[in-house]
Amino acid sequence: MCSLFGYLDYQGIVPHKILKKLTQSLAVAAEERGTDATGISYIKDGKVVIFKRAKAAHKLHLNPPEGTTAVMGHTRLATQGDKKQNYNNHPFAGHADTEFAFAHNGVLWNDKELRKDGVIPNTYIDTDSYIGVQLIEKQGKLDFDSLKYMAETVEGNFTFTVLDQYNSLYIVKGSNPMYLLHFEAIGLYVYASTESIMKKALKQMGLHKFESKRIETEEGDILRIDRNGKTTRSKFEPKVYCSKYGSWYDYEASPFYNMHEEILLAYCGCYGVDSADVELLLDYGYTCDEIEEMLMDTNLLREALRDVKYMCGENIYESRYGGAI
Repeated sequence: MCSLFGYLDYQGIVPHKILKKLTQSLAVAAEERGTDATGISYIKDGKVVIFKRAKAAHKLHLNPPEGTTAVMGHTRLATQGDKKQNYNNHPFAGHADTEFAFAHNGVLWNDKELRKDGVIPNTYIDTDSYIGVQLIEKQGKLDFDSLKYMAETVEGNFTFTVLDQYNSLYIVKGSNPMYLLHFEAIGLYVYASTESIMKKALKQMGLHKFESKRIETEEGDILRIDRNGKTTRSKFEPKVYCSKYGSWYDYEASPFYNMHEEILLAYCGCYGVDSADVELLLDYGYTCDEIEEMLMDTNLLREALRDVKYMCGENIYESRYGGAI
């Protein structure tokens, strides 16, 4: 689990001081999903600038310069690729028919397979996410078609953001969360991976007092917001995966389900949580987003497991999941 965050100011009426503080507030709030590295990208004099370090956001001063109208940010929970090698951290630089920066929340499984098959070349960058950059570059352009190709070629759990050198922001919504708000009165879009991150950052800034509208995105959406605030959309076809855990998900009660659940089961050990507990919560009906919050809030997790244990019966819980909490 990582976090994406950022904004696009298309009217230029929000003071630079506020936008700079918004960058820092979003980044620090996003620490709840990753503290191994922090990075931002913005456009200066028509060029993509990337600043990233293997540090938690609160240890950095994120200072996009005067005139910055869009910031694309990322906080990282490292999985593949040593965080100490800064080139493994997000955002990543790319070049097609335009320069761009690229960030990813999730885990991709088929990067080694694509390299082995010659679809994309080998690289010194070890992070699985970087295959997204290479797949876009392979198409020689950054547009809806190349993003669709990329999203349908990768396998795994994802939401991507891309910022091009003209201050257009793209959001490619996979199974991972995304929360996007439009403050129309002040000409500002703000996004973060989760509502909790958004609320924390906006409250610190006082922006929660301004009227905003949520822009909905669902799995399979590709959303583009240009520098003038105009939004356009396209689609890609999400993949369906067979779970090794044999649990239910959707699609007319088939044994296939979304990789978001797989990633929770694979990652929960990083938080000291047994995968059996996560599987219990999934079986009981908790959503992936709800369980992600529990992984970062021990009291909330224990309370939920106690409730499930009570409803299912202690003997059932202990026989399936290894004893009382």
